[in-house]
Amino acid sequence: MRKKDAYNSSFLYTFVTPKNRIQKIIRENYKNMTYDIPTMASEATDMLKSLIAIPSLSRDEEKAADYLQSYIEQQGMATGRKGNNVWCLSPMFDLNKPTLLLNSHIDTVKPVNGWRKDPFTPILESNGKLYGLGSNDAGASVVSLLQVFLRLCRTTQMYNLIYLASCEEEISGKNGIEYALPELPPICFAIVGEPTEMHPAIAEKGLMVLDVTAYGKAGHAARNEGDNAIYKVLEDIAWFRDHRFEKVSPLLGAVKMSVTQINAGTQHNVIPDCCTFVVDIRSNECYSNQDLFAEIQKHISCEAKARSFRLSSSHVEEEHPIVQRAVSLGRVPFGSPTLSDQALMPFPSLKMGPGKSSRSHTADEFIFIKEIEEAIELYLKILDGAMF
Repeated sequence: MRKKDAYNSSFLYTFVTPKNRIQKIIRENYKNMTYDIPTMASEATDMLKSLIAIPSLSRDEEKAADYLQSYIEQQGMATGRKGNNVWCLSPMFDLNKPTLLLNSHIDTVKPVNGWRKDPFTPILESNGKLYGLGSNDAGASVVSLLQVFLRLCRTTQMYNLIYLASCEEEISGKNGIEYALPELPPICFAIVGEPTEMHPAIAEKGLMVLDVTAYGKAGHAARNEGDNAIYKVLEDIAWFRDHRFEKVSPLLGAVKMSVTQINAGTQHNVIPDCCTFVVDIRSNECYSNQDLFAEIQKHISCEAKARSFRLSSSHVEEEHPIVQRAVSLGRVPFGSPTLSDQALMPFPSLKMGPGKSSRSHTADEFIFIKEIEEAIELYLKILDGAMF
């Protein structure tokens, strides 16, 4: 049996740890924890200020990646890098142990209109509110997870750890996490740092975008000539509006389809010979994107092409030991409508990080320092002594 297969069979064996045993382990381990949370949070905050001051828009993350790589190496750790993705493996990495990935992204969206502050100048107010582009999404997760990784690397655990700061998440770019994962050892489980108020998102909607085209024949509008391509799309657009897929997820709800763009015609007196429209489809874990595409093609007459099938919905069982450790600490599992790098992970994962999703991509984005402190403490309670 290959090492990777042996790795996965070990994961499946330990998956069945009883809930009461998990909760007992949490209590016993936490009594022995001696972490200096305020100092770790202070270091994370200083890092976040530095990252805010480094513009790191998607596809332009090189300087932020340089900063993180240099910081990790100054802690005496070896790093790996591919493009603007930076990672670090825990010392004494053992392929006979399962491996946990701690991941968040270093890229940001462009600043939106309405910023009253400089988005690239970190401003910490007396109430503990730190302003700056990417502070909430997902800089606070990047620095919190790194501090947790560096601390846990100094302890003995039943698993290996990998820290990965990935790029191009905001645009689902192919040079992001998808580019880095083939360079890493086999991974059994991942925690993806995104703003969730430190509640575990155990399911996440996927995304598929369709370009749909109808063809007609051009003609003069005054002479009743031609075959109007616009009329040919009307029934299909109505189908996308009205159709309901049968399987509804208890966590993510129904599959959602929205026609978001339409284009046709060259001028008012010419019957258009081509009409195109775009459909945004948010999938739940009950369907793969390929399954949805096959079903859609049975019901529409226009030509449809999927831009990609790669951004899949994700789901991990609530009974998973890591999820149960979070639940035992008062965290509430939920389904997330927003997309993250989970969509590109071919292994179980959950999304969990400091901050609020509603602050993401908004003017005057911010994070509270107390949220970083809470995140570090909760990550450590969940991960120290974990078995999965």
